[in-house]
Amino acid sequence: MPELPEIEYCRRHVEKFALRRVVAKVMADDMWFLKGATSARALHEHLEGASFVDTGRIGKLLLLHTDRGDVLGMRFGMTGTLVIDAAPAVGDLQYSSHRFLDDWNRFSMVFEDGGVFAINDPRRLGGVELDPDLSHMGTDALDVDLATFQSLRRGKAAVKTWLMDQAHIAGIGNLIADELLWRVGIDPQRRAMSLSDDEVRALGEAVAPVVAELVERGGCHRGDIIPERHREGHCPRDGAILRSQRVNGRTTYWCPQHQV
Repeated sequence: MPELPEIEYCRRHVEKFALRRVVAKVMADDMWFLKGATSARALHEHLEGASFVDTGRIGKLLLLHTDRGDVLGMRFGMTGTLVIDAAPAVGDLQYSSHRFLDDWNRFSMVFEDGGVFAINDPRRLGGVELDPDLSHMGTDALDVDLATFQSLRRGKAAVKTWLMDQAHIAGIGNLIADELLWRVGIDPQRRAMSLSDDEVRALGEAVAPVVAELVERGGCHRGDIIPERHREGHCPRDGAILRSQRVNGRTTYWCPQHQV
């Protein structure tokens, strides 16, 4: 599933293969995939004849800046990826297909040179939006510091739920949250308000370095605990059998021996 590292790969893919190519045609027939007030007509009017001149990213939201001053926001849900000229930005997503069928192209653009830019999303959980509102998004996970965690101990939700709230930290999904909490030794079910000062500090100091490490390793599925996220999986640190339970609806794995 795409989390911050995968969206960063999509951003780099656009940087390498799509900047300054003029958009000749937009295909946005899947109305479900158009978010906010964005319409197919608006996408045609704002993107056709334009080119992308810069990229950005906040959390799991990819931002493409055009030479007309518009910003196209792209989300990829659990199963989406970016495909440019038949080359996917991410070829290995957990819980998604390794195929890229044309029927799964939910939003596409054809460049004047004949190349094709598409969001391929089997489950239609992503979306595109012109000039998305970023005011509700928290600090990008690569930029967090201890100040980001000032509200953590006021939270009544489970600490994993707090971490995955994009209004607190943008970019942490299910796999990264499990990896972070495993590394710092915190039970994901604990209420955020129960953490000690030392635990808050350890978590706050771990987020940016761990996420940066996963970017360099090749994705959120490259974490140390991730290969063991299955029935009878064992903790890579102490060998204990991992426990599994749903936390706020998300399948969660943790070590009962060192995550307390």
